Parts: sequence; structure tokens; C-alpha cells
Amino acid sequence: MSWGRKLVVVLALALAGSAQAAEGGAALQQAGNDLGDRASLQRGAQLFMNNCSGCHSLKYLRYSRMASDLGLSEEEVMTNLNFNGAAIGEQIHSAMPPAAGEQWFGKAPPDLSLIARVRGTDWLYTYLKSFYLDQSRPLGWNNRLFPNASMPNPLWELQGLQQAKLGKKNELGEQPVEGLEIKVPGRQTAAEFDQTVRDITNFLEYAGEPAALKRQSMGVWVVLFLVLLTFLAYLLKKEYWKDVH
Repeated sequence: MSWGRKLVVVLALALAGSAQAAEGGAALQQAGNDLGDRASLQRGAQLFMNNCSGCHSLKYLRYSRMASDLGLSEEEVMTNLNFNGAAIGEQIHSAMPPAAGEQWFGKAPPDLSLIARVRGTDWLYTYLKSFYLDQSRPLGWNNRLFPNASMPNPLWELQGLQQAKLGKKNELGEQPVEGLEIKVPGRQTAAEFDQTVRDITNFLEYAGEPAALKRQSMGVWVVLFLVLLTFLAYLLKKEYWKDVH
């Protein structure tokens, strides 16, 4: 296969992936998260542990690594972020036994260590904002971005209760979700909830690749070193060529 045809195939697969990501009818919103914002990462860790860790684990991340990377003391982590009685060096596991997850949700809730890398931060940000009430579902919730997800909205007390704006029936007799509207306000304003979801997304992006924090900090020194090396090479070149006419 020629390089031109390979390029066409790659682009087609990329477009197909984008279409699949928005198959629920919702355009992806920009997460706008920043791994360099340590305060956001700390808030995201607290929000995840308080709202998500009851069902979902982060089995590739240890409490000790999280403490070191996010600038938290061992006492802060063990007191405010560890609800399972795990040791500081252990991985972050869910409090829910897999059998209980299968019984309540039909399948055990997945580990979320790599969710941001697999789905992307924009997808994750949009997903957490797209839950709405749907009495036809077993748990009473649905998701516009990921229809028929077997998961309730873990942030409904903060966001409020959303209802779907349904469009006209299609050929299959289905009514597409054209929008979402808050019917019962939550404890946060829309802007505050956006920041809450952004913080969780930020933390999950970090959890997917903790080394990215150190790589970013090292990148600054690498660039400064290269600038200095270039300057020294320039001075050396001038010295070698000063007598050449």
C-alpha cells in the first residue's frame, strides 16, 4: 500500500473515531484543564475520592505517589483522601466489591486509571456534564453523550437535576435528545460546576500518566539548557571563523 493510501486510511479512521465519540448526538465541549494547576489537581483528587472512589478504582496510582506529585502530606492524604483504610504505599482501589457492582449495575464499574487517555479529556468533561433524568432506565439516569450508560449521576447534588429536551420522532420512533436543561438547581452555579468537572478531569488526566507532571517541569530546564548550548556553540563558531576571510 502506498504512503498516500495509508494516509487516507489513517484520516478515515480518525474521522470515524470522532464520529463515534459524538454518536450520542452531543458535541464535545472543551475541557480546558491544565496539569500545571496544582490547586486544580488537589481539588480534583478530593472530588474524585469523595464522589467516585466508592465505585471506581485507580489501580495504577498509589496514595504515596499522589501525595508526592500533588504536594500533599501523608497525613492529609490518609485523613482526607483515603476512605478504605489502605496503607500509604498501596494502590487506590474501590470500596465496592466487584460482585456488588455486577449486582447493582449489571457489571462491575471499570477502573478509571486510563479513562482520560482512552477517551480524551474533552470526552470525559462532556460526559460528566451530560447526565439527565430518564425513568425508562433501571437507575433513573441516562447520558446524552453515552446513551444507556449503566451509571447514575454521581454529581447530581452539585449540578442539579437535568431533563432532556427531546426532538421529533425519527423513522425508528425514537426521539433524539436535542439539549439538556436544569430543572432542579444543585448546590453550585453553572460556572462553579464547570470548574468542578474540570478539576476532576484534570485529576484523571494526571492519574493516567503521573510522569507527565515531572516531564513538564523538566521540559523548562531542557529548553533553557538548549538555549545556553546554542549560545555557546555560536560563540565557539565565531572564535573558529574569526580569522577566515
